[in-house]
Amino acid sequence: MSGNLVSATLRGGLFTRIVGKRLLFFQEIVSTMNEATQQAKSGADEGTVVIAEVQTAGRGRQGRSWISREGNLYLSILFRPTLDALPMIGILAGVATVRAIRTTTGSDPRIKWPNDVMLGGKKICGILVESVVQGDTVAFAVLGIGININLDTESLEDIGDFAGSLNAAVGHPVSREDLLRQLLHNLDGLYLQAMQGQSPLPKWRTMLETLGQRVRARGSSESYIGLAEDVDELGNLQLRLDSGQMITLTAGDISLSHDKQ
Repeated sequence: MSGNLVSATLRGGLFTRIVGKRLLFFQEIVSTMNEATQQAKSGADEGTVVIAEVQTAGRGRQGRSWISREGNLYLSILFRPTLDALPMIGILAGVATVRAIRTTTGSDPRIKWPNDVMLGGKKICGILVESVVQGDTVAFAVLGIGININLDTESLEDIGDFAGSLNAAVGHPVSREDLLRQLLHNLDGLYLQAMQGQSPLPKWRTMLETLGQRVRARGSSESYIGLAEDVDELGNLQLRLDSGQMITLTAGDISLSHDKQ
């Protein structure tokens, strides 16, 4: 991939107040999450964005690896939110990503709880949030976003069944520069709103494809089957079990259940 993604994005204009205050681009890096964390510990400004063309050890939720090849979009953003705004970081990231993809491609992606962006039945984007909290103060939070744009997922045995890419889904090449610019603008606006007490959760809820579906939820140690009824004020999933009991899941993996009630 010729050229610098950040330079190309800036040429199109980036007008944000926090997100993108500083942009760091790496042709190859171990992990944007690792670099953003180091930047945070070194006192970097809030809104610093780390972008990589290739990651040699990119990661997703629950310690999974994230295949990171040239031609896609891998970035991590440093935030220093309030404790109240911290739970909203992953939620606003989902809203920002869906909006950016809609604006850039005209397609209509949806979110599979808690933070997988789906298009055409395939996962095209993963979102990860890592934070350090000291007492009642958030030292920092790092938001990672990986978007498959030009990844040939069908040739990758480990992810071919469930992962997809934007170019394949929309049927034409998608501009990474336009998508990145739109994503950063969206993140900036939504974060400023969250810091002022305006929750992104109502918007996020309308984008969730999981609600109203009968699903199997796998947590760290248990598995549940039930109806995904709603989410609470922190974005946790409210699952109605067949017994009628309502349970709240704070994390886990969701898949459609074909078991009848």
